Amino acid sequence: MDTKNKSEVRNLTVSAVCLALCILLPYLTGQLQGLGNALSPMHIPVLLCGFIAGPFYAAAVGVVAPLLRFVIAGMPPLMPIGIAMCFELAVYGFVTGVLFNRFPKKIAFIYVSLIVAMLAGRFVWGLLMLILTGFLGNPFTWGMFFTAAFVNAVPGIILHIVLIPVVVLALQKARIVRSV
Repeated sequence: MDTKNKSEVRNLTVSAVCLALCILLPYLTGQLQGLGNALSPMHIPVLLCGFIAGPFYAAAVGVVAPLLRFVIAGMPPLMPIGIAMCFELAVYGFVTGVLFNRFPKKIAFIYVSLIVAMLAGRFVWGLLMLILTGFLGNPFTWGMFFTAAFVNAVPGIILHIVLIPVVVLALQKARIVRSV
């Protein structure tokens, strides 16, 4: 098997594992009373997929994960949250993958890639929530956006900023993620 095929098989395998984690992690964090959703467990594998497999694989995982979780578990509700999450997670994975591929593989740039992706994804989520709730005849205010995307998400934001760079660095050390 040539190098290109090996890389594609590797990226597909990583994507499949990340998609499975998107389904599994919400079950595990759901046991934490009041904290489960705030940890944004589906975001972690999508962001990691961006670092490991690249932007297109991670974006695909991001789009599919909320839809598959809805089919399996009935959560998140498809309209408007699930649809908005599809785009949010796709942006997380895509932006993380693009920035990580373009920047030097140093810790500061892992944080930059992660934080920019998280901000871009939240912006896209808010925009889609505004549009989708408008179609449903419900208001979506700036205050609702800020509260949902930032205030209520603080535990998840902290977890992602602490956990994901550590995992990426460990994967670099294990030569699973490029480090140069």
